[in-house]
Amino acid sequence: MTELRGVYTLWLREVKRYLRDRVRIVSSFVQPVLWLLIFGKGIGSSLSAAFLPAGVSYQQYLFPGIIGQTLLFTSMFMGISVIWDREFGFLKEIMVAPISRVAIFLGKMLGDCTDAVIQGVIVFLLGFVLGIRLDVVIFLQILPIMLLMTFGLVSVGLVIASFMENLESYGVIQSFVNLPLFFLSGALFLVSGQHAAALTVPGWMQTASIFDPLTYGVDALRTILLGGAWGSYRLFPLYYELLVIACFDLAMILIGTWAFSRRK
Repeated sequence: MTELRGVYTLWLREVKRYLRDRVRIVSSFVQPVLWLLIFGKGIGSSLSAAFLPAGVSYQQYLFPGIIGQTLLFTSMFMGISVIWDREFGFLKEIMVAPISRVAIFLGKMLGDCTDAVIQGVIVFLLGFVLGIRLDVVIFLQILPIMLLMTFGLVSVGLVIASFMENLESYGVIQSFVNLPLFFLSGALFLVSGQHAAALTVPGWMQTASIFDPLTYGVDALRTILLGGAWGSYRLFPLYYELLVIACFDLAMILIGTWAFSRRK
């Protein structure tokens, strides 16, 4: 019971701290809008129709990728909380609390996951503007996928932050991890031989995208949001993609609990 109370307390702290920071919520919302309205419209107007499924605009194609981007960037940013807590001495206090390091990690991870999913839901609502069919059923299908994606991504951020001593170092490493994961995920263009149009992508990029966990998350989001139009473009069956993401989550959670348990 003590362990569960500790996990809940840390989860509640992270969620409350996020909801009170309205500037961060608004600023995190602006970036996806710029990608969808400026990048999506500008690049979309110069793309060949053969690149996209019939009846799907580039903005609609880009939309699931931007949700994935939001989850990725928000999840990785949450790792900063570990460094801030260390700077202000809060991390030392919870480390000596009568709960396990596993509970500490899970509490922070679940709280940060909740924050990232909230941000993803905000971006999800932009789909109405782009003419994507959204309803309660689609939302209930996409919500667990977003949550599943954030488990591993948040854990990556927490693991990196646990080894960093200052914000500057974390910022450099965060960008070094974020950008390859995003650009190789197929968020902006077809990769991994999903369709004949993807064959123009260099072979090394297709291979690298297979090892990018975000690739499976973005493709799963497109499978739900674009429906039948995405059928022949899909990378893998949905169940396989969810299994890959779940394995990635499990691996990162185990590494994260180990990283926290080694701290003194």
